[in-house]
Amino acid sequence: MLTVAARRQAIPRAVRFVSAWSAVPQGPPDPILGITEAFKADKDPKKINLGVGAYRDDNGKPYVLPSVKKAEEIMAAAKGDKEYLPITGLADFTSAAAKLAYGADSAALKEGRVAVTQSISGTGALRIGGAFLARHYPHSKTIYLPVPSWGNHTPIFRDSGLEVKGYRYFDKKTVGLDFEGLIEDLKNAPEKSIVLLHACAHNPTGVDPTPEQWKKISDEKQLFPFFDMAYQGFASGNTTRDAFALRYFVEQGHQVVLAQSFAKNMGLYGERVGAFSVVTASPEEKARVDSQLKIVIRPMYSNPPIHGARVAGTILNDGQLYAQWEGEVKGMADRIIGMRDTLYNKLTNDYKTPGEWGHIKSQIGMFSFTGLKPEQTKALAEKAHIYMTGDGRISMAGLNAHNLDYFAESVSAVVKGNL
Repeated sequence: MLTVAARRQAIPRAVRFVSAWSAVPQGPPDPILGITEAFKADKDPKKINLGVGAYRDDNGKPYVLPSVKKAEEIMAAAKGDKEYLPITGLADFTSAAAKLAYGADSAALKEGRVAVTQSISGTGALRIGGAFLARHYPHSKTIYLPVPSWGNHTPIFRDSGLEVKGYRYFDKKTVGLDFEGLIEDLKNAPEKSIVLLHACAHNPTGVDPTPEQWKKISDEKQLFPFFDMAYQGFASGNTTRDAFALRYFVEQGHQVVLAQSFAKNMGLYGERVGAFSVVTASPEEKARVDSQLKIVIRPMYSNPPIHGARVAGTILNDGQLYAQWEGEVKGMADRIIGMRDTLYNKLTNDYKTPGEWGHIKSQIGMFSFTGLKPEQTKALAEKAHIYMTGDGRISMAGLNAHNLDYFAESVSAVVKGNL
């Protein structure tokens, strides 16, 4: 008869010990990551990746802004240390970021009523904001998102402790704004509900309200606005124009909260530079809000990274460098706008593509909802080696002088059923 020790030795280790993670289910793949992986695996020389949300130059290459390079030269010469930042970040950066967003003449800023903290880009700003509202906003724990919205908005706010609901935004029939549906849904939302608003260059549709429509949205004063501004300057090429909605709401007395990102407009994708701010009623109230922001942030990541904040702060606080950056961000925006005009002309005039394509020009920012159907985007990937999300969203930054004609020809072919 085997002893107890011998029996234990006879049982395979894998049978005796069950992993603590054996019941963890496989998560769904990220849709954008899947597009990138398929693109990388494709060996066709004509392949195009229109899924990635990062700017590319006219040769399809990543672009480091000359103003960023100059800022880093200034920083290197200054021989700064690598000490921890305060919990709410680099003050030279956060004050300049708030000024960029709200405007130098903002009464809220001049009166010392805006609490602001550095964040880990726009995603981190949204997460801080969601957690702060879930903990301290007294009137609602529900946030209304436009349908559709950036795919990460829903998990960010759910993980922050908020319930997520939607309001109508995009009209698939017109490939434009469903303004009547938007207003109706906001009117029907419970009083003082939190509403997320894309300040400019709506992601993923590229469809923005007009200034007059923004004013009508602002009239819904029973709602609490949470602005997400990831594309200031990058949308129209003008930082003031892109901040219209935010500044108008604040002027009208809304106590908004704001998430900012400097990934797109400064090309600081990997530096993770952002800010979250809260408009309060008084400096005393601001101090209390600021204390609670620190309590939210401290257990999340303690304090933010320093390098990207120094880059952005150097640019925003140096008059000459700021003017240079404004020219560069306008150059990026103008290239995107130029791609829209050329694509429209090729689809309508050169290739006589069936359908109405005016939305290509009227949409704004990095992304465009083409109106292509899932079966058409699938065919484009399989037969033309052109990759985009299944709903037909494309990153306009992925188009350039070298691939735009091939893209337009392929889109025309798939719409005609000839691909």
